[in-house]
Formats: sequence, C-alpha cells, structure tokens
Amino acid sequence: MRWTRRAAMGAAFAAGLQAPVLAQDFPTRPVRLLVTWPPGGTTDILARQFQPRLSALLGQAVVVENRGGASGAIGAAEMARMNPDGHGFGMVTSTVISAALLSRQPYDPVRDLAPIINLARVANILVVHPSLPVHSVQDLIALARSRPGALTFGSPGIGSAVHISGEMFKLAAGVDMVHAPYRGGGPALADLVSGHIQLMFGNASSTLPFVRDRSLRAIAVTSAERAAYLPEVPTVAESGLPGFAIDEWYACLGPAGMAPRAVERINAAFNTIIAEPQERARLLEMGAEVVGGTPEAFGRFMGEEVEKIGRVVRDARIRME
Repeated sequence: MRWTRRAAMGAAFAAGLQAPVLAQDFPTRPVRLLVTWPPGGTTDILARQFQPRLSALLGQAVVVENRGGASGAIGAAEMARMNPDGHGFGMVTSTVISAALLSRQPYDPVRDLAPIINLARVANILVVHPSLPVHSVQDLIALARSRPGALTFGSPGIGSAVHISGEMFKLAAGVDMVHAPYRGGGPALADLVSGHIQLMFGNASSTLPFVRDRSLRAIAVTSAERAAYLPEVPTVAESGLPGFAIDEWYACLGPAGMAPRAVERINAAFNTIIAEPQERARLLEMGAEVVGGTPEAFGRFMGEEVEKIGRVVRDARIRME
C-alpha cells in the first residue's frame, strides 16, 4: 500500500464519495453501532454512554455490538463490508490506521472507510515508576542516552497509540529504549506500577488514577497543548522536543460510499450529544477532550494521521511479531 499517496487523497476520503446511496428517510429501522474493541474498554464505554441519547435523536434503536481482535482491525474490516445505507457504522480508535499499516488487513482506512465524526481525543501521559530518577523529559532523555537499551516502555500491544507514541519519542529524542508489548493496557500498567518496567506513554483514561494516587509520576503529555485535567504537566513538545504531538482519538466511521443523508444525521446527533454539559464533564473525567465537527474536517485529519503514523512505522521499522 502506498500510504504517502493515500494521504494526499484526504479530500476524496473526507467526502466519502463512492457511488452515494440515497437515504432520504434515514433511519427506517434499528441502527447497528459496531465497536471495534472488546467490552469494557474506553471505546465500548463511550459507545454505551452515548447509546441512549443517540437512539432518541435518531428516532430508532441503536444496537451496540463488539467485534474485537487484531487491535481493532477485525471490526474495521467488517465495518468496511457493511451496507452503505447508513444503518450500520462503527466506533473506532486511532489504531484503525496503524493496524492496517502493520498487519496488512483486508481494508484500507482511506479507500474503504468513510469519516463521520471525530468525537474525542485522549492524550497519552508519559509516566515513570517513582523509583526512576527522572522528573522531566530532559531527565529521561539524559538517562536513556547514558544507558542505551536499558529502559523498557510498555504498551497494550504493537501498533497501539501507546506504542506509536513511544516510537515517536525514541525517534525524536534519539534514544534507544526497549518496547514491551502486553495483551492490553491493564497488564502493562500493573507491571509498571510494580516496577517490572520503567515507563509508559499511557492512555490518560486508564493512567490518570495511578497518577492521582502517586503510584506513577507523570512527566509530560503527548498532546500539542497541556491537558485540562493535568494543567501542571508540560507537553513533550515544550519539554524540548518541538513539534511532537500525538493523541489517541475516538471516532465514528462507516463503509465507503455511505449515504450522505445518513452521515449528516449521525454527525449532527453526535455533535449535539458531545455539546451537552453533562457529557463534556463525563468525558473530561475520563481524561478525554471533546472534538466534534464535520465529516470533511475529520477526513482531512485522517489523511494527516495516515501520513504521520505511516512515517513512524517506516522510520522505526515496526513489524508485527
């Protein structure tokens, strides 16, 4: 797959234009919301949190289904095969891109999926075990350079946003650290808290409780701006690596050529939901910040993400093991 060329196709992707299907009366029956991760994770929690209001706004039942596996790629591939009339779409994370890049899944995130809305973003928090003698990004870089290959960072698996954040950091800082992939974020965090590994670029939603009880030390966030829920913690960029920015995001995609009327209705419903004060507060408590906006804006963003993540995959020579 020629990802650099595909990234340039962001405009076409944003429009989701492949033989549009008419859906003037959408929806006419229950709507299937496929979650590309197993039950219990952040993506599943968000889908079920939004489900009642989404059903009310669409005037039809919304049925949440889970299709986990292969870092979200199994569900994404099924999503690409859905009927484009709009009665089926999916909720994904940013791993929908890296999973396709790394494992040659039978879908192309540009060609086979249509953007609906980018719901929220979650910064990864660079956390270290309290025993590690570092209190800043510059401390970590100095230590890693003095001990090449001695520090280990964990992740929920190869290609996860947590993993990609770590590889971006290695490239930007010019350091050699070992990646330890786990079968999920829970086991990785457990080993970090117990001191078996030294650091992690942890998803804010799962990492915040350990930062708040001081089991882990937060030294930076990976977002372009400081996080509202950790305003005292600097970004990686302002800590000496300018231009560094990566978030994990939660979004809705449908099959290519999804009916424009369906995209419009679903987008409007979700924008209404995430604008409600109680929903914004719940998201912030989880470490997530609202994004929202148009399908076109999300499509352009997706094109940029394909290019950025593709560059990290190539430069870091990441491979599925």
